[in-house]
Amino acid sequence: MNEERDPSAEQTAGPVVGEGAEALAAATSAAPVIDAPVDAATSDEGDDAETSDNPLDTEAEIAADYLEELLDIADLDGDIDTYIEGDRAHVSIVSESQVLVGANGEVLDALQELTRLAVMTDTGDRSRLMLDVAGYRERRRTELVALAADAVEEVRTGQARVPLQAMNPFERKIVHDAVAEAGLTSESEGEEPRRHVVVLPA
Repeated sequence: MNEERDPSAEQTAGPVVGEGAEALAAATSAAPVIDAPVDAATSDEGDDAETSDNPLDTEAEIAADYLEELLDIADLDGDIDTYIEGDRAHVSIVSESQVLVGANGEVLDALQELTRLAVMTDTGDRSRLMLDVAGYRERRRTELVALAADAVEEVRTGQARVPLQAMNPFERKIVHDAVAEAGLTSESEGEEPRRHVVVLPA
């Protein structure tokens, strides 16, 4: 009988959130208020105002401003990088601290949702931006690709199906892509928050 894999079980326990999370909670209770967009026709700067033709660039700029103010309120250190990849804006807080990551990325996921909400409040459009802190998502991607490779090998050696641990939608997509690249199939089963990937023969 196959057991769901959990790479986190092989690692040390997730970082203790501690005082930084308390500061973050306090900050989000008085989260930065982002003003509604100013109509270009009524702007004092008129036609000289610089605007981006790419709405993803606008998302990234709004998110960066929001996060910078939030870090100031919470008295946390970190530099902010932004870039566009595919159809998403990506924002990264460059820091040595894991405070804004939390155990299993829970604080990071919450902060990402807050940032998306801030962008939507400003633009009026739903945001799909991705937020990373201290390189957590890239490390997690590497773990998931390795996890998918192990599951693929099990299926190739005779297992009919290999269920994996519960994952969020972004993580499941990484696994689905890795399995498809290996020439096998996969599907998601279960309901949130226990929805997980099952690796199957081609």
